[in-house]
Amino acid sequence: MKANEIILAIETSCDETSAAVIENGRTILSNVVSSQIESHKRFGGVVPEIASRHHVEQITLIIEQAMTEANVTFSDLDAVAVTEGPGLVGALLIGVNAAKAIAYAHDIPLIGVHHIAGHIYANQLVQPLEFPLLALVVSGGHTELVYMQEDGSFEIIGETRDDAVGEAYDKVARTLGLPYPGGPHIDRLAHEGKEAIELPRAWLEPDSYDFSFSGLKSAVINTLHNVKQRGEEMIIEDVAASFQASVIEVLVGKTKRAARQYEPKQLLLAGGVAANKGLRKALTSQFAKSNIELVIPPLSLCTDNAAMIGAAAQSKLRKKQFASFDLNGNPGLDLELQ
Repeated sequence: MKANEIILAIETSCDETSAAVIENGRTILSNVVSSQIESHKRFGGVVPEIASRHHVEQITLIIEQAMTEANVTFSDLDAVAVTEGPGLVGALLIGVNAAKAIAYAHDIPLIGVHHIAGHIYANQLVQPLEFPLLALVVSGGHTELVYMQEDGSFEIIGETRDDAVGEAYDKVARTLGLPYPGGPHIDRLAHEGKEAIELPRAWLEPDSYDFSFSGLKSAVINTLHNVKQRGEEMIIEDVAASFQASVIEVLVGKTKRAARQYEPKQLLLAGGVAANKGLRKALTSQFAKSNIELVIPPLSLCTDNAAMIGAAAQSKLRKKQFASFDLNGNPGLDLELQ
């Protein structure tokens, strides 16, 4: 193995076009992200066709910028990694085809990476991962508890049965008249309000680590509609605080119970909703006196970025788990089969 292995990573699974250069799976030489939030904001969510067009326009420029900032050439690369799935199929294809073109043109290995594996391995850019570990993955499309016995091994012990937590945040925010994406706005308002509304907690079966936020979302929407019909005023800060308290209690409660059962060395927080200040604070408080090390990535590594894809790809590079040129965008890619 070379003393320093360098991976060019590409991420285009949704509405961020990103390229990064990562050294040894731990060091960020560059991490360039072009966000499309302003383009999608007026639609209240991501429009797949618009996302794909933006990726086409940006991908070459972003890759060139990442290579320039890292001060490397294609001959310095040991592999090119790309998000294979899950995600929007049109968006995924832009990144996959760019990565295949680079791998073919420069005769370097190609690595397909699962998007959620990337979010988990973003923590490796903060400090070394210690196995076995438990990861709480919270994002717009995913809410999962993932147990990793060893490097590159994923077992989903709990997942959402309906809305992902980020999706619930966005839908509640829309009902409150808040702009997209709704998560940061609700998080901010929650700290200004108080838990004044009684909302449900979906614990499901006693032994289940699965999540459900559909009922909570509906309860918030129904409460708001009832208040409006009565001609009363609702303090949106209190709605935000009550909603967020319910979400966090369930996320932290199930994570704590899973940690007791699986006894991991580390607990990782991962995904876009990992930027939520309320959740970060609650987990930090809950595990402050635990012998389990809590690892929370910086805000820059919570949302979609290519650095996390490069970090996850290092394990596959070491094991020589390369993709062939028939690699395709796979919206339904299974994490446990990685």
